[in-house]
Amino acid sequence: MSKKLFIKTYGCQMNVYDSARMADVLAPLGYGLTGAPEAADMTILNTCHIREKAAEKVFSELGRLRAIKRERETDGKDCVIAVAGCVAQAEGAEIMRRAPWVDMVFGPQTYHRLPEMVARATRAAVGNGRSPVLDTDFPAEAKFDHLPEETAPRGPSAFLTVQEGCDKFCTFCVVPYTRGAEFSRPLADVRAEAERLVAAGAREITLLGQNVNAYHGAARTGGTAGLGALVRALDGIAGLDRIRYTTSHPRDMDDELIAAHGEVAALMPYIHLPVQSGSDRILEAMNRGHTAERYLAIIERLRAARPDIAVSSDFIVGFPGERERDFEATLSLVRTVGYAQAYSFKYSARPGTPAAALEDQIPETEKAARLAALQDLLNAQQADFNAATVGRSLPVLFERAGTRPGQLVGRSPYMQAVHVEDADARIGAVAEVTITQGHANSLAGELAPSAAPINQRTADLREGARTVAPGGVCA
Repeated sequence: MSKKLFIKTYGCQMNVYDSARMADVLAPLGYGLTGAPEAADMTILNTCHIREKAAEKVFSELGRLRAIKRERETDGKDCVIAVAGCVAQAEGAEIMRRAPWVDMVFGPQTYHRLPEMVARATRAAVGNGRSPVLDTDFPAEAKFDHLPEETAPRGPSAFLTVQEGCDKFCTFCVVPYTRGAEFSRPLADVRAEAERLVAAGAREITLLGQNVNAYHGAARTGGTAGLGALVRALDGIAGLDRIRYTTSHPRDMDDELIAAHGEVAALMPYIHLPVQSGSDRILEAMNRGHTAERYLAIIERLRAARPDIAVSSDFIVGFPGERERDFEATLSLVRTVGYAQAYSFKYSARPGTPAAALEDQIPETEKAARLAALQDLLNAQQADFNAATVGRSLPVLFERAGTRPGQLVGRSPYMQAVHVEDADARIGAVAEVTITQGHANSLAGELAPSAAPINQRTADLREGARTVAPGGVCA
């Protein structure tokens, strides 16, 4: 008899990947996905600890699930509740204390042991006393060695985790404590999974890692391969038209990876390279390991290799001790770079991180004012970047249906969402689209007159991709 599984995913793309792999692990136990917790025999909250009040949001959701669990069990139905991910890793014991109706709590490095956990939780449920499962170890074995092959297609655009963990220890960040030390999967294993994803219908793969460009996987010929070498290895997979990666760190942008941006046509002209601040004083307090000048030099080298590359970033305002001159340095860096997209946040303390104990915390009113000013600038740059594509023809990979009949939504090479009103287009196709409108967060376009599906590897596109310049923002 088939069981129903509901997974709610919070946070980053790596959690999206992890949720899909949890479903793969549970499939042999008879669990199939459902879209509603009310219908689920098991519900997993795959959590993220990066955002403000992340734990409280989880507890709020657990309160709603408690009522569902009570109703299902009254009707004689199963209702296993699990909390996974980084909040589980950081606050597992507290979850057990505050939400005793939770059956399983496990960290991001242990979900390959889900069958064992489910068996233990099920035995506890039918036994004389309840004994919930807590597994937040950092196992000696790599979880990827114990995961089954994927059980379902991921769609035309797929995520693939190649690196996990972090050795950087930025003073504001919990990732080293929740994901552990840096680990890279062997190149051959990554390529094999990529081949399976392409065979299942993926035309674009995004390589994931907490510090993805710190990738140093074992190579077939001995030694290790960097991310640039991995990109080149994947470029040989027939049917894989697009390669992306996220999230990268300035300290790990090496010559090989920068060269790949200019030489591998499948590597899309878009990079997410977080800087966090434009002030060297604040960057040092954050333990970022780079200066503003070093970051700008990397951007210059990337643009020399790929002149049309679009850049996005992360910013934190109101870090402890941030003065107005530090914030002005951030605004100056933003004006110098010109971003196609960016994410910006007010600093919020994470328990257990060094920055949480720093004196000179910035008042909320000042943080809010600085964030508003920064977002005004970033939003204007994004709007300018999008407006600069109007009238151009861009290859768009269609990923899903839109909100209106006949509408499809895809992505440009520069990660812009593109809406097309055309029933002749199809999901999974890469087609030329003439951009007709540039909005704040998306583009609208029309299929070009000769918009049969195209292959991104054609020689003319290799040349054309180098000449598409979305305005002065990226010049």
